[in-house]
Amino acid sequence: MNIVLVHVHVKPEMVDAFKQATIENASYSVKEEGIERFDVIQQVDDPTRFILVEVYKTANASAAHKETAHYAKWRDTVADMMAEPRQGIKYSNIYPEDSNW
Repeated sequence: MNIVLVHVHVKPEMVDAFKQATIENASYSVKEEGIERFDVIQQVDDPTRFILVEVYKTANASAAHKETAHYAKWRDTVADMMAEPRQGIKYSNIYPEDSNW
């Protein structure tokens, strides 16, 4: 199991557009064979900050995701919406067991 938390800081005037583009990407991403979860969450006390919770079955699934048309569209669409470059931090699963995701 490969887990990536992608921290995104969006320009205030771009929050709604970012949400729309990211929901579209996530809705396609969850249909990919190698993806267990693809959640989008927004910080309550600072609505310009988001975390994408990406859970992949394998490292190859993560790489395959980056080759999809919907990812490329999202990446290009949101590039200028960010207040700073997004940061992806990789994690390994501890609990629950991989089979329980």
